[in-house]
Amino acid sequence: MVFKYFTYEEFDSPDIQGSGQMMSDTIIKMLDKVRKEYGRPIRISSGYRTTSWNNKVQGVLDSSHLKGLACDLQVKSSKERFELLSLLIKHGFNRIGVADTFIHVDIDKDKAQNVTWIY
Repeated sequence: MVFKYFTYEEFDSPDIQGSGQMMSDTIIKMLDKVRKEYGRPIRISSGYRTTSWNNKVQGVLDSSHLKGLACDLQVKSSKERFELLSLLIKHGFNRIGVADTFIHVDIDKDKAQNVTWIY
């Protein structure tokens, strides 16, 4: 599949080149729509994770990153965080975690919906 603003490689687990192919096309399509409206690059700080990488970064055992259903978007300011959050919600994301330096989004239907949390 070809996306306008993202490549699978941007979602690679750092320990396995090409693992970004394990990402859900649905979440990347949703992010493509966000990126189009955002009007500037969005850096993926964590996409797909192998079990060993998830352990290394101390991710939760049932992390949606392991299923290719989650990613973390780097943010550098409060204004950037606000703008991205607004667009993520507008474009259908309803599982959102907010930290100082990133926003986590996932589309994992096996977990509670319409939730936000902080790190």
